[in-house]
Amino acid sequence: MKTKIITTRFLAIFCLLGIVFSAASWASAQDETPLPLSLRRNFGSSTGTGDIQGNFTLKARPAQAVEKVVFYLDGEVMGEVTAEPYDLRFVTDNYPVGVHSLTAKGFTAAGQELDSNVIRVNFLSAEAARKSMFTILGYLLGAIILATLISWAIPMILGRKAKAVPLGAPRNYGMLGGAICPRCFRPFARSLIGANLVVGRLERCPHCGKWSLVHSASPQALRAAELAEMEQTGEAVVAPTQSEEERLRKDLDDSRYQDT
Repeated sequence: MKTKIITTRFLAIFCLLGIVFSAASWASAQDETPLPLSLRRNFGSSTGTGDIQGNFTLKARPAQAVEKVVFYLDGEVMGEVTAEPYDLRFVTDNYPVGVHSLTAKGFTAAGQELDSNVIRVNFLSAEAARKSMFTILGYLLGAIILATLISWAIPMILGRKAKAVPLGAPRNYGMLGGAICPRCFRPFARSLIGANLVVGRLERCPHCGKWSLVHSASPQALRAAELAEMEQTGEAVVAPTQSEEERLRKDLDDSRYQDT
């Protein structure tokens, strides 16, 4: 056991050092670039893999004062900016479709030239961008449907029917809180295998066994449902015990009517 703990700690320290060294290397690389260049999307599509289409902005941030910054596409001038901020807006549809290299160069008053890093992107046509976006949305929708089906299948395949809880019996709703079944109106604890949907959480009631869309119920609503269960048993509902503060207030009110 002790050896396992030491090994786990060693791996954690090793991973942490790797992250630190990676961050230091990235910062060093940024420091070595006298003219850091970045690309921001204004309106359009970007797959995150270099495929872009629409309205974008090239942002240059020189490490020292410059008189102007010239932006290039495959070595050809795109535009020139002579005052801060050194930003250049452009539309991909104004350039040929395909893979391109975006760069910039800053010019100081002393005649020094500051070179930027290279940003490689693939300009898509509007039609290709729409197809790519629909493909991504299709994958996301498929993943959501698959996750929902799995959340239904797991309790059906592996789950056993929960033991019936007596009417009015106390229960612990756990970390996720409780919900009230819209079919049998009995309260139950929400489970980890429930599926979160836009209109509610899909849960299986352990009492009636039916699937329903439910919402997290407040402690007051859960308590009211518990009392309603007790009324179904024909037992008298016991009034909640008074708190110490309420008891003292009642004693004070009663003392006003006592003879002095």
